[in-house]
Amino acid sequence: MSIAQFQEFFDHCVGQWTTERTYHYLTQQEVERSHTEFVIHPLNDQAKAKVLEDNQRLSTNLELPTLPGYRLAFQTISEKGEEVSQTLNILFVPQKLDFPIIEGDYLRDKAYEEAKPMVANFRYNTQTRELLMTTTYTRVVSVDSITLINPELRIRRIINYQRPQNHEPLNTVLLVGFGVEQKQ
Repeated sequence: MSIAQFQEFFDHCVGQWTTERTYHYLTQQEVERSHTEFVIHPLNDQAKAKVLEDNQRLSTNLELPTLPGYRLAFQTISEKGEEVSQTLNILFVPQKLDFPIIEGDYLRDKAYEEAKPMVANFRYNTQTRELLMTTTYTRVVSVDSITLINPELRIRRIINYQRPQNHEPLNTVLLVGFGVEQKQ
């Protein structure tokens, strides 16, 4: 086992993808479908350093060429005709390697729920090829799972919880999303 399996996951993610998703809004008892097209490109070391700087992290001890960093651009159209487009830079900084699990920080120059730099946690299982990202926002905690089935198919699951008070367990689900992502 090696960190190379983690990098291989991201190597397969580079390219153009389409997603068909279903969102279940539990507080409104509403279901919505959407279609997303997105593209993922690797970041150069200068852009990786900028993501670290945006998140007030020092890059002095990090080997930038070894860190998985990507530019993600997407456009989503809901069945209601609502459109959302965003471009962001993301960087994964492994901190704990306890194979088959790799854990660390997931940094973005712009987050989904809140348009500001954001540090989240990631956990990657090299056996199941599942990347689990947990982001604590002001009002919600988002748990996003991407499982690489093969180099051209990913399964996505998103669960947004109401952010609990005082580090209580996550138990109030606001949104659940499921998606099938196919490489073009």
